Amino acid sequence: MKYTELRYQPEKSGIYVGSPSLLRLPDGALLASHDYFEADPVSNLAPRISEIYRSEDGGASWRNVNHLSGALWGSLFLHDDCIYHLGTDREYGSIVIRRSRDGGFSWSDPQDERTGLLFRGGPGRTGPNYHFGGATPVAVHRGRVFRACELFSEPDGRFGWDAASFRETILSAPDDADLLNADNWTLSRPLAFDAEQLNTIHPGLAGQHSGWLEGNLVTAPDGSLANLMRVHLNTPNKAALLEIAPDGSDLSFRPETGIIDFPGGASKFTVRRDPATGLYFTLSNPVTMPECPWQRNILSLCCSGDLRNWKILKNLLTDDTGLPPEESVRYTGFQYADWEFDGDDLIYLVRMSYRGARNYHDSNRITFHRERNFRRAASPDSGAN
Repeated sequence: MKYTELRYQPEKSGIYVGSPSLLRLPDGALLASHDYFEADPVSNLAPRISEIYRSEDGGASWRNVNHLSGALWGSLFLHDDCIYHLGTDREYGSIVIRRSRDGGFSWSDPQDERTGLLFRGGPGRTGPNYHFGGATPVAVHRGRVFRACELFSEPDGRFGWDAASFRETILSAPDDADLLNADNWTLSRPLAFDAEQLNTIHPGLAGQHSGWLEGNLVTAPDGSLANLMRVHLNTPNKAALLEIAPDGSDLSFRPETGIIDFPGGASKFTVRRDPATGLYFTLSNPVTMPECPWQRNILSLCCSGDLRNWKILKNLLTDDTGLPPEESVRYTGFQYADWEFDGDDLIYLVRMSYRGARNYHDSNRITFHRERNFRRAASPDSGAN
């Protein structure tokens, strides 16, 4: 397997690497970020650290140029000739944004509501608990900047994680406003996943632990803004499609049509629309072993013409360790990929559990990859599924 490694974290450290984010800059340089997490959930409540890297040679080599203290689940995006990093300060913490005016070498510090502290989280896991989960797309649409966000509530008083514990909301601001000023940002009315409502239309599809998170904001074919979400259901390879009000104040879900077939929809994925073809592309983890709905040992390139009907074009990464299938799904993960268009190529970063990881989830590598001439796989004569 060929890749360029930005970071390797030894298993014995008890610290793991996550949330890769990738950005292509106008000068041709590439910028990347990632964070760290631990198996102990209490440790993740302390302010987290994110690393910033630059590449001047198309991703062949990388240099660690800075780190951000109090930064987790960040998305890099470019707006008005500035780079921004939007995330939280810790797990389920405050929403914070930073700005760089020099290509990612130096960054502003979100000390208060005038300098990037957008929404204050509660202490520990006392609400409000804000969640992004990883790098998800930031969209600029009809005069506003948008990113999907979740509110997390402790599952049944337990200190744990459950997909049913998330409510979806939309974070947005006018695109001509000072993005470091909290007064310019709003959160939409939160929308909870309703298993009972969904099961009236699709009996048995949702269970006690079903829920949605880590949404992708993308312009739909009709010009509206849509939110395509990771969803945990009793059947794998599904996603949820939510509708968003033009001003970002509200979002809605239609149970009759809102659940679609989607390869790997139970793990985080990133969707972007190709300006050259109008097609939608994603890198996702299709579940080929239904008895293992957490499966992340395959990373596939998929596409759609309408956001609703998806096909797998090709597998980009598969496990070459020689592990039997039941062991491979336990120890190997090519997950949380973030990616960009780069001319005729698709470039991507992967949170990788590979050769020495504690398990498929607790990643030991952040890696860079390039898929050359990726659009060929989407041509009518490509033979894609």
